[in-house]
Amino acid sequence: MAPSTSSLSSLGDFLHARRALVRPEEVGLTASPHRRLPGLRREEVAALAGISAAYYLRLERGRDRRPSPEVTDALARVLRLDADARVHLHALARGRTAYPAPYAPETVPEPVRRLVLSRTDTPAFVQGRYHDVLVANPLATALSPSYRTGVNLLRATFLNDRVCGLYDDWDRVSASVVASVRAQAGPAPTDPRFAALIAELRSGSEEFRLLWDRHDVRPRTAGGTRLVHPTLGVLDLSYEKLSLLPDEGQVLVVYHAPPGSREAALLASLDVTATRSDVTSSPSEGSSSPTDATSSLPEGPSSPSDATSALPEASFPPTEGTSS
Repeated sequence: MAPSTSSLSSLGDFLHARRALVRPEEVGLTASPHRRLPGLRREEVAALAGISAAYYLRLERGRDRRPSPEVTDALARVLRLDADARVHLHALARGRTAYPAPYAPETVPEPVRRLVLSRTDTPAFVQGRYHDVLVANPLATALSPSYRTGVNLLRATFLNDRVCGLYDDWDRVSASVVASVRAQAGPAPTDPRFAALIAELRSGSEEFRLLWDRHDVRPRTAGGTRLVHPTLGVLDLSYEKLSLLPDEGQVLVVYHAPPGSREAALLASLDVTATRSDVTSSPSEGSSSPTDATSSLPEGPSSPSDATSALPEASFPPTEGTSS
């Protein structure tokens, strides 16, 4: 059974997770050697925020889910939240509406689809609200077989044992991926398919479970990342993420390198002939049912959780610029 939406990102879960990450000395308290658990106690959070311990207990146990903006700001200060996490906490306190049609097929707007497929100088793809690749151009698929229509980027990241060895800074990359998923999903996801995906990842990957339970929130819209390509070697690339349909969670991801740079020359040398026919002939990219996002994989796996098993041995995971 899929977890309830409250178990995904409730206000109480967030408060409990974040207070465990604050050391007493960081907020002016003396750390006792007799503490059994790390982080702050409930009563300490309450005292520092200027609220009663009984009220804070109600918040953390879900009995009161609508603290005032003033109380929310006080809790954010005590928990030492950065700007992104503060916004997330306020959103949790306000609540969130569901996607308008969680089970409707995800369709990439035709002008965007044509734009992605026409780009011959930059890898580009569109990911949907469940982090499925909805359409990808041949250059993106040549850069990484993970960037192929129907592949779920989260499964490819955390359910593929070969992934972590491809990065020197895997701990940072994986943490960034999960924190960005929380930022994109919003404070209280109500989509049952998203809930099922998170449950699958929590069950199949201890690393994902630990990172998800930290409740870190860090959106990624642009930045740099390092890919290790099996034939081209190390590639230091920039990426941009552009929101296409914010209410439906569709994002255009584009990789690029400075003109005249080594990376730009290497991108231009990518062999797209082996992928072009697969990409351009895929029927109705982005229109497959979200309930079977992997059905369009060229070597269709036997189940969604096996989605990464169809990827070649030299395949990459999605990087922090994709599902983050």
